[in-house]
Amino acid sequence: MNLERVPNDEKLGLCRKYYLAGFAFLPFLWLVNVVWFFKEAFLKPVYTEQLQIQTYVKRSGLGLLFWVTVLTTWITIFQHYRAEWGEVGDYLSFTIPLGIP
Repeated sequence: MNLERVPNDEKLGLCRKYYLAGFAFLPFLWLVNVVWFFKEAFLKPVYTEQLQIQTYVKRSGLGLLFWVTVLTTWITIFQHYRAEWGEVGDYLSFTIPLGIP
């Protein structure tokens, strides 16, 4: 999408939609929001909607950082302790690896 052709009020609406959609356990949308609107929020000359776009981009970045931290922690703990958890670890596994861990 070329944001250069979109009016500023539509940019704000789109940025807000991606920000709110990220709360539906879709942190990928926050990543898209940060990547698409970073230049618009922080590097372009000042315009009226820019302050709100900056807020949404910052919050999207913080939400993305939170989810990356949570998921990385969970994956690390699960990979390390899955075999020790016995049946619970097996029930949480989509596939059960063969062999001795």
